[in-house]
Amino acid sequence: MTRNFKRILVTGGAGFIGSHVVRLLVKNYPDYNIYNLDNLTYAGNLENLKDIENEINYNFLKADITNAELIDGLFDDYQFDAIIHLAAESHVDRSISDPLSFVKTNVIGTMNLLNSAKRIWQDDYSDKLFYHISTDEVYGTLGEKGLFTENTAYDPNSPYSASKASSDHFVRAYGETYGLPYIISNCSNNYGPNQFPEKLIPLFIHNIVEKKDLPVYGDGKYTRDWLYVIDHARSIDLILHEGSKKETYNIGGFNEWQNIDLIELLCKLMDEKLNREIGSSAKLINYVKDRPGHDKRYAIDASKLSRTLGWKPSVTFEEGLSKTIDWYLHNKKWLDHVVSGDYKEYYKKQYLE
Repeated sequence: MTRNFKRILVTGGAGFIGSHVVRLLVKNYPDYNIYNLDNLTYAGNLENLKDIENEINYNFLKADITNAELIDGLFDDYQFDAIIHLAAESHVDRSISDPLSFVKTNVIGTMNLLNSAKRIWQDDYSDKLFYHISTDEVYGTLGEKGLFTENTAYDPNSPYSASKASSDHFVRAYGETYGLPYIISNCSNNYGPNQFPEKLIPLFIHNIVEKKDLPVYGDGKYTRDWLYVIDHARSIDLILHEGSKKETYNIGGFNEWQNIDLIELLCKLMDEKLNREIGSSAKLINYVKDRPGHDKRYAIDASKLSRTLGWKPSVTFEEGLSKTIDWYLHNKKWLDHVVSGDYKEYYKKQYLE
């Protein structure tokens, strides 16, 4: 049975994945009211949503999920019947240097949302859903063979993945203890338009354009499964409406790449698109000291999602990567704003003046 909602709260909706989810929901469901809650920290950028900001069913709420009183007030005011919880600190390197901020946002923030949902729904859960978005990093690392399934034991190795694992456990605990209706999905590495340029693909696109070094950790043979962000948004939409409650779904691109192979492909495509001599961007590769607790390989088994809900990626990695490069090359102003911090002025201009 397909579910329908009246008021959906998307946390982290101005971020990379969140903005694609918000856009899809606003455009596809004109009868829904979509509330984008974001604290607009370094990775939240309302310029990501300029194309839909005036739609009648779109609403922006600036708020910090770690503020329990404020979150309670928003639930009282808007009576959300579904939550898609994406707001999170997500960069592993940042979690190594500042782990407590990850605990605060990813664990305490999730708890505040769970408590507000439980209180406002008051055990009337028939048409409600708490949909929690997590990561494959909670499963730890794989050897050369095997895939993460929904039954893989949690084994986080970084402060980031430990904080996400904790939030997953609390969501499940609220489901088992209080009956709160939930779904969890664990996704692989996302890539695509609007990604903050601390992550590998947008960082390297920017550095290649500027002819700067491409820092590669260790031997470059770390393996990741890559998922096009628009396909991730499609899967979230599908799971929201048709996924089974109290279930976990792994979302991946069926698409494993070693970092160095991905980087060499990216360099080749960039040389072609920038009309540079093939091989010139690869000369920018610079191997650097590995980071602590670096997981060797992630690989998602997304067959449950494919088998039960009929989802599959819409593009190959080569197609998605080419589309992604084109977007960044055609949106240099966006990238310059993000790199310089000028994107923060957009919120001031739109909402404070």
